[in-house]
Amino acid sequence: MANIFPDIVIPERQVSSTVTYGKELAFDFVTGEFIMQDGAPRVLTGIDALKMWIEKTIRTVRFRFPVYSFSYGCELDDIVGYDLPRVVLESEVPRAIREALIYDDRISDVRDFVVERGGDWLKVTFTVVTFDGTIYSQEVTF
Repeated sequence: MANIFPDIVIPERQVSSTVTYGKELAFDFVTGEFIMQDGAPRVLTGIDALKMWIEKTIRTVRFRFPVYSFSYGCELDDIVGYDLPRVVLESEVPRAIREALIYDDRISDVRDFVVERGGDWLKVTFTVVTFDGTIYSQEVTF
């Protein structure tokens, strides 16, 4: 019997084993606008690009926007803005952030979380260890 589907050979995808920080557009999360420089969005490189990607990832609600894959974003929307016990915040906030970030090849570890809460804000400070051994502290406030 003849096959109605053509035989298609799909070449193997070439994946680079070189990890780089990449590039990101600078964004001001307070104003909700891209940061402009000489009439064009400012482009970040190096560790600054990773820092911007991390903040954007944490602030993007996972599963809400169809333009993003289900692996992108963070599940903090169920936590931020609710009067949850401190013990819940100190366990769930680090879990959600770690799950959002650790799959990226540029990040080796996310640790040392400090969660602070005020009347209408939540601030999370944590340590990021990158693929090349760089260690730095990052802060995100909601």
